[in-house]
Amino acid sequence: MDNIIKQALHKANDHSTINNMNRVAGGSINESFLVETQCDRYFVKHHADSPVGFFELEAAGLRLIRETLSISVPKVLAFSDKKGEAFLIMEWVEGHGTSETQVKLGERLAAMHQNYGAKHGFEKDTFIGTLPQPNGLFSNWLDYYRDRRLRAQLELGVRKHSIAGRRQEQLEKLLERLEDWVPRDVPPSYLHGDLWGGNWLAGPGGEPYLIDPSFLYGDRHFELAFTELFGGFATAFYEAYASQFPLADYYEDIKPLYQLYYLLVHLNIFGETYGGQVDAVLRRYV
Repeated sequence: MDNIIKQALHKANDHSTINNMNRVAGGSINESFLVETQCDRYFVKHHADSPVGFFELEAAGLRLIRETLSISVPKVLAFSDKKGEAFLIMEWVEGHGTSETQVKLGERLAAMHQNYGAKHGFEKDTFIGTLPQPNGLFSNWLDYYRDRRLRAQLELGVRKHSIAGRRQEQLEKLLERLEDWVPRDVPPSYLHGDLWGGNWLAGPGGEPYLIDPSFLYGDRHFELAFTELFGGFATAFYEAYASQFPLADYYEDIKPLYQLYYLLVHLNIFGETYGGQVDAVLRRYV
């Protein structure tokens, strides 16, 4: 690791002496480190067997969010996707949440969602965790969500044997009828794409920062639905968001369908632990 971190620092134009290097919590996918040099402090992620483009895509997502000037993200200093030596080096962000942090998070996310792409999806295939996420640019949200999100997880689940029998039949029926619930013509908002409670943090002054995006353009309610799935967001967050960008009337009706994608992802990564939740959504709509 010493050599990889030195490479990261050199690529970030810091050639000074490393004073401290400590492993920190950073999710289950990467090894993560706080690195302190004579010049600065950095957050370094390393993946010994990363897929092609893994950190390039994360850096691109952070850049696109940063360019909206709506919500803070860590500054990316350098990255490499060289096999066995892949890394991402960013500024170190540290702070403490205040009573206003989740209010700011809701307001800032609403502002980010009012930035739009030309089409839905993304021009490159990305990852959700380490699962490949096929993309492409689509003229409408319905086709993208059905074919690149739900169908992609269905096909993966069939290959992994996590989706079969009645579950497979119901999911295929749902895809046939998806237009009964999912809107076709909605604005393609800038979306973080993997916004659960572990993918934001409080920085200096309690300022919220988004981290670890799986960026796409799409229906903003898809993002909000995921925030409700595993917790980590206060009532004040949702109130602040709605005060800046009121939710569509269809949100409550469609929320489980949008959460279904992330449940399928977890089913395909972690197994049958999430099978019951998947089946519950399918029973509701099929």
